[in-house]
Amino acid sequence: MSDTALVLFSGGQDSATCLAWALDRFGHVETIGFDYGQRHRIELEIRTEFLVWVRNHAQWAPRLGDDHLLTLDALGAISETSLTRSVAIEMDTGGLPNTFVPGRNLIFLTFAAALAYRRGLKHIVTGVCETDYSGYPDCRDDTIKALQVALNLGMEKRFVLHTPLMWRDKRATWELAERLGGAPLVEAIRAHTHSCYLGDRTPRPWGAGCGTCPACELRARGWQGYAEGTS
Repeated sequence: MSDTALVLFSGGQDSATCLAWALDRFGHVETIGFDYGQRHRIELEIRTEFLVWVRNHAQWAPRLGDDHLLTLDALGAISETSLTRSVAIEMDTGGLPNTFVPGRNLIFLTFAAALAYRRGLKHIVTGVCETDYSGYPDCRDDTIKALQVALNLGMEKRFVLHTPLMWRDKRATWELAERLGGAPLVEAIRAHTHSCYLGDRTPRPWGAGCGTCPACELRARGWQGYAEGTS
């Protein structure tokens, strides 16, 4: 159990990098994704492409176990956000972007822990990050640490929640991917992940997306910094 992990894998750049991070460290790694009625549901299709790529990776393929996809329709049904409704992306009156889905990461990690309990998996890996999304309260380091305590008390287990990207910006995330898997992993993330909030698959230098939503802007800036650093 101590050498096993469950990665929250949405199909985006961050979670793909986290999956590579886990495969580099643990002997057995499983993945979990969530269908919660997200506007960019295309990520659920694209994530299978990246998993196929991993299953053809000589070093990581033997370590990659089952993939689990859970349906959480209720989360989308109660969320009036731009990630679950066709509305413009903007700041709301509380000072948070309306891309914030209240409780999403808390719910995801709780379901992940419940699955990890049943599957006998100790380490849970998620791509939350304060550096890029400091406005999201459920991405904060304090939130994750508090949730780890609650999950361990409530399930009488000793799960370890890992956040490899917590203090990394997007440039540093690309750099981490290169250290983990070299140019092939970087290219796989560009070709076989999806981070655009609008579900747009227009080809871009850094991958695919609309090019104007907050997720695309962050990814584009990170890619530019990474590319300049490697040129």
